[in-house]
Parts: sequence; structure tokens; C-alpha cells
Amino acid sequence: MNSSTAFATTLVDELARCGLAEAVIAPGSRNAPLAIALWEHAERSAGRLRLHVRIDERSAAFLALGLAKVSRRPVAVVCTSGTAAAHFHAAVIEADEAAVPLLVLTADRPPELRGTGANQTTDQLKLYGDAVRWFCEVGVPEARPGMNAYWRSLACRAWASASGAAGTAPGPVHLNLPLREPLVPDTVIAGDPDAADPVARDPAAGDRSVGDPGAGQAGEATGWPEPLAGRPGGAPWTAIGGTAAPAPLELPWTERGVVICGDGSAGPAALLRLAGEAGWPVLAEPSSGARAGPGALAAYPYLLDSPEFVAAHRPDLIVSSGRPGLSRGQLAYLKTASPSGAAPRHVVVAQAPGRWADPARTATDVAAAVRLAGPGPSGGSGWLASWLAADEAAGAAAAGILGADDTLSEPRLARDLAAALPDGALLWAASSLPIRDLDQQMAPRAGVTVLANRGASGIDGLISSACGAALAHQRAGGGPAVALLGDLAFLHDAPGLFAGPDEPRPDLVLVVVNNDGGGIFSLLEQAAFPGPFERVFGTPHRGALAQVAAATGLSATILDRASGLAGALRGDGQRPGPGIRVVEVRTSRAAGTALRGRLRAACTAAAGQAARAPTRPAS
Repeated sequence: MNSSTAFATTLVDELARCGLAEAVIAPGSRNAPLAIALWEHAERSAGRLRLHVRIDERSAAFLALGLAKVSRRPVAVVCTSGTAAAHFHAAVIEADEAAVPLLVLTADRPPELRGTGANQTTDQLKLYGDAVRWFCEVGVPEARPGMNAYWRSLACRAWASASGAAGTAPGPVHLNLPLREPLVPDTVIAGDPDAADPVARDPAAGDRSVGDPGAGQAGEATGWPEPLAGRPGGAPWTAIGGTAAPAPLELPWTERGVVICGDGSAGPAALLRLAGEAGWPVLAEPSSGARAGPGALAAYPYLLDSPEFVAAHRPDLIVSSGRPGLSRGQLAYLKTASPSGAAPRHVVVAQAPGRWADPARTATDVAAAVRLAGPGPSGGSGWLASWLAADEAAGAAAAGILGADDTLSEPRLARDLAAALPDGALLWAASSLPIRDLDQQMAPRAGVTVLANRGASGIDGLISSACGAALAHQRAGGGPAVALLGDLAFLHDAPGLFAGPDEPRPDLVLVVVNNDGGGIFSLLEQAAFPGPFERVFGTPHRGALAQVAAATGLSATILDRASGLAGALRGDGQRPGPGIRVVEVRTSRAAGTALRGRLRAACTAAAGQAARAPTRPAS
């Protein structure tokens, strides 16, 4: 067995012992030892390790990100040397910011080929900077004693650092793997049964099939200077113990408390329980995991955009979690003074040790968890009742506008789509207008998981992320999956639609809003400059999205009225059977901007009027 094959086979075996269940490969030559080792392990693992192959490195990395975001366990993504590793960078940044566990394995040229002009060679050392939890230049594999312990302990450290088991936040780990030729296993001699010995091809095969004695023969069978088997019984080389949960911070009850939950909130169930006990409203972004329950508000962005409502609802205490900041009103509310004129107490629930979001720099406390000190209000809370009344009024104003006819606007699509999905479904939302439309229109509900790449909020890899999330969701027994994307996000990751005939495919509907450009800029200050706006910010593309889908072999349909949504989600008129389908919704950027203006005016006015009306305590 040559050194590169021995290293790759041992590394993959040890990662599988740690719990690796998904791996994504972008094809190349220098990463051939890892690709072959992963393929062989997946073939033997009876489904425990699932392999995915993507031709585009950026799509491969975001597929891994989606898989890891749902499964919450590290996923390996593997590429060859050179610019291939650079294409992983956007996904690494998102994984860092959103605390998603990734094992980034980049093959590299050995040191003697670096700096010589050798093909597909660049400086890959610490390529991703501080965006990774740990970086290791692994070293060229060598046939000498001590390598088995090094490679296996290295794999366990990488797994612990990526998963958060080492006491830090989960996130990406980068292993740079310089490999010398030969890059493929030693040639099997035709007709020689001993050359195909499974122990010779896999240093841990004896451990799994006949126990330690057979595994101990691996060194002799391969000519390697030491046995390459792992720990007995399939155990990892190094077991990483868990860390004890810190005691929660106790908060004295105050009536004017608010719970704000941003993307990726830590412990959303505990926050909902806290809010219920204290009688506090919950302002939860769709991807927070906390937009559910009687205290969660559907139209809170409109309430926070109403100066009259905010003036009457200044908080004494804010508890925030996750990464708030989806709307400017939400960020402004974090800076709102309390009724006394002083800054309110702002307790941030940390995402992980040493990591918390404080976008307005108003945090007074950071805690791993919080709970109420003593009982909450004995009766109903007038504070909560006033928030609920305003939310109901703003929601009614929005419903009156959106339900006037069968027109399928972008806000109505977001509202109706979130309501139409069955319990157990997954909804992936693009990071621009789709997630914001959901934030303004989605009714609180349990049973649907809403996810988005809100760590760095980029446009990158959203098709691939949604595919990965759907694959992991459905592997775990989850229901149907839908992604709500814009046309630019769809075109930006069109390579994510391509997958080979042997690749696992999710049951996923891509609902694509096509307003021929970047609709969010029409809501920003740039829209006030008509000269450069359309070309520089609006960026019309005139793309035929259905033809893009057809080029990848996918079925596509156009949805033109609100009443047809349920049928489009079922796949009426499209190719039968599970798989990826595209539903295109054509809208107008100008009409969408005008509609959102009308919604904001009507809903903020309704919230202000509700703030002036007396309210009874919520029962």
C-alpha cells in the first residue's frame, strides 16, 4: 500500500468512527486518494456513510453546508489543489458566522512542488484565515512508525473542533493535505486473489470483520511498518468528553420585557417558555426556530416601524438570541430607551462559548442561558395584550391588501407558502427579499422548519444549500422541502442543479420569484438615483429560468395566480415522482415596491392606532 492510499484510507476510517455520515467530493486528481477511500467506505458501510459528488466546488461546499446545518454534525467536503480550494471560501465564511460544522479537506501539492510554477499549485496554508476553528497542514504521508496514531488522533481533533465538542462553537475546520504520487491504490494483479485482500485495501477491515487479531495483520499484509487498525469495536481513537452546561442567568420579572430571536437562536424552546412564563412578546425571525406559540407575533416588523407604537412600548428588558438584524426597525428597537429614559437591560443569550451577536452594541449581559427568577405575573399582562392587539391589527391590514384578488405578489407568495406546507416540512429561504417577506407575512406556527444562510447573508450557493438541507432533513425522516428563492439567487447557483445519475436527490420544490433583477435594491436608497439604478443595481438579465431548469433535466412550471399554489407544490402538470422541481413566479419589481409601500403604510398606521386604544390584560 502506498503512502497516500494508506493515509486517506486511515483518515476516512477514523472520521467514520467519529460519526461522519455525509461527504461531498468535487472531482480532481490530487484528491484522488481521498475520493477513492470515501467511495470504498461508502460502498461497504450499508448506508452509514453517504457520498455526494458535485462538479463545481462552490456548489459542493454549499451542499455540505446545507447537510451540516440540518444534521448538526460535521460533513466532509473534499477538493483538489489550486483554485478549487478557493471556491470553498464563501461556504467556509457562512459556516463560520452561522456556526455550522464542516470538515474542509483540501488536497495539495507536496512542498517540493510549491513555488516552482507546478500546475494547479498555489499557497493553501491558512487559506481561510480566521474563518476556521482549526487549521492543520497535515504533512506528506510517510511509511514510518507512528503515522497511524498521528492520523487517527488528528481526525479526532478535527472532528471535535468542527462539532464544538472541544468546548468552542461548531464551525469549519481546514485540513490541508499534501499528497505525493502515486495518487491511486497499487495496481491489483489480475487473477491474484491475495491482491484483493480486504485487509490489504482497508487497514481497519480486520477490526470490523474478525476483530483485533485480523486487524493486527494489516501491517504485514500491506508491507506497512506498523498496523493501521483503529481502536477495538469501532471506537474512535480519542473520545472527547462533553462540557458541563453552565448555570442559567436568573432574571427578575418586569412587565416590560421583550424576547427577540434572530437567525439560529440557541435554545428556542427555552426562550419561548421564558416568554410564556413572564408574559413577554416574542419577536422571532422566521429562521430563529422560535416563531411559534401564543406570544409570537406575525407582523412585528410593522409594529417596530411605527414611531407611535414604539414610543408607547419602550422596554425595560430585552432578551435576544441568535443573530437579530433582519430589519432596520428591529435594530433600532435594540437602541430604544426605557420609559425612564435610560438604556434598557439587554441580555444576550450566547450562541456558544465566546460567541454572541450584539449588532447594536447595547448588550449589558451575556449568558449561556436565562430563566425567570421567581414567578411571573399572577394574572394577564396588559403589556403582552397591547402587543398582540397591535399585531392583530397590522395583520388584518395586510390581509385586506393581499387578499383583494387572486394576484400572486411576492409578499402574498411568502405568506401563503408558509401556511400551505404540512407539519414536518422544511422551508429554505433566500437571504434577500424572500426571508424578509416571510418575516413580515408568515404567521407563527410550529411544525415547519425555516432555514436560511443568514450567517454572512450572501447570495452564494443557495440551491446547493437547500438541496443539502433537504437531503439531511428527509434522511432523518422529515417531510417535503421547499426553497423560496429569487431569480438572481437561482442563476447564481445554477451549477447546483447539475448532479450525476447516481447522486442522491431530495424531494425539493424550488419556488423562484422572477422579477428580472435585484428587487431588494428598489427598497433601498440606491433607488433614488434613476440614472445608474437599473443597470448597476436592478441588473435585469432577461433569463429564461424554465430553460435553465430544462437544461439540467428538471421539470419546471410557471405559477401566475395565488389560487394555483397548492397544485404547483403538488406538481400538477409536471413530471410525476419525487425529485427537484422548479416553480417560477413572474412578478414586477416596480409593482412589488409599490405594494410593499402600501403594506407598510397601512400596517404601521394600524399599529399606531392600536397603540392608542386601551387594551385588556391577556388571559
